[in-house]
Amino acid sequence: MTESRTVRLGLSENRAQFTLLVAVTAFVGAMVGLERSTLPLIGQHDFGIGSRAAVLSFIVAFGLAKAFTNLAAGGLAARVGRRRLLILGWALALPVPALIAVAPSWGVVVAANALLGINQGLAWSMTVVMKIDLVGPRRRGLALGLNEAAGYGGVAIAAAASAWLASDLAARDVLVVAGAVIAVGGLAVSALFVRDTAAHVALEQQGLQADAGERQPTLREALIHASLRDPGLRACSQAGLVNNLNDALAWGLIPLYMAAHGDGIGQIGLVAGLYPAVWGVAQVATGAWSDRVGRKPLIVAGMLVQALALGVLAATDGAVVGAALAAVVLGLGTALVYPTLIAAISDQVSPVTRAAVVGVYRFWRDSGYVVGGLIAGAAADAVGFGGAIGVVAALTAASGLWVALELGRPRGTRRRLASVQAA
Repeated sequence: MTESRTVRLGLSENRAQFTLLVAVTAFVGAMVGLERSTLPLIGQHDFGIGSRAAVLSFIVAFGLAKAFTNLAAGGLAARVGRRRLLILGWALALPVPALIAVAPSWGVVVAANALLGINQGLAWSMTVVMKIDLVGPRRRGLALGLNEAAGYGGVAIAAAASAWLASDLAARDVLVVAGAVIAVGGLAVSALFVRDTAAHVALEQQGLQADAGERQPTLREALIHASLRDPGLRACSQAGLVNNLNDALAWGLIPLYMAAHGDGIGQIGLVAGLYPAVWGVAQVATGAWSDRVGRKPLIVAGMLVQALALGVLAATDGAVVGAALAAVVLGLGTALVYPTLIAAISDQVSPVTRAAVVGVYRFWRDSGYVVGGLIAGAAADAVGFGGAIGVVAALTAASGLWVALELGRPRGTRRRLASVQAA
């Protein structure tokens, strides 16, 4: 029996590999979740950094590295292979804990976070694309909901656990030891058990007779098309950027905001873990829901709910009860948006162009960490925490209105991209 006859598309048909990739995604999320409640405080306490913009420089470095890695990974996936890029991503995570352990200055920590961004760009991108490859078009929203739930479940558990341990142990030691364990575990599982999904891509492409001769677009073609020419892809890309702008604020500014109010690291860890926990769990339902009701209503509603949550956060002045409420609402809004945006992108492109276009979307989405780190840090230094959060809330509401106007215009994206290639 040949491989082409044994390969099947579907969630149940690929249950073992899909479940394994869900577990790998949880490892990926945990790797970055360790920093959520500890690293901004390490910057202040261990390195004596007073400027909020300077503390948030680690998020800017992370976002730049992850964004450009996503862009490159999309184009490399078909040529190098999804599995190889996944393994490379984990190999590059190994030095991160060691660099943070021996860092004599904050600049070395920032450099370590650039390496972490490359790890996240390769490893998370490949787990996303491989799950889409396995399930085919019918259960795409559910698959992405499960993927993002696992990843942000890992973020939440790691954020809360690291804060709890840091209440009794040195925060830097907790970050280093846990990071080393996660990096080694993720590399071992990926290298020993994950299989490539190229055959599934070929099988799905064969079923699209009109697109049977379509080739993978170049990086330039995919970047121009998804960023500028197609209104639906353009709307999704900007929404992804603003969503991660919010996440940069939650990651880097909220711990400082709460600490300034007098909250302890345990309380900060509660909020830092609560937000991705709600986000992670709710994504399973929202991803499947988008398969039934469509992508646009959930994306628009999610951006507006996030804006509301940030308004609540700005009004709390960092008090733990108000911050926890805002974290729950922010998590719900993000859950409506996060898996749905990638599903909306995937709906509009053929299998052979999917990795490149998803890579472009993830480039813009993770550029939100750069924009968020710069805006949140500079605004907090200029107008205080509440003012910075208010600025981001306004941008988030505007982003939702953009999606309402542009997503759902005339489609036919596959044919437009194919015609760009032919030209």
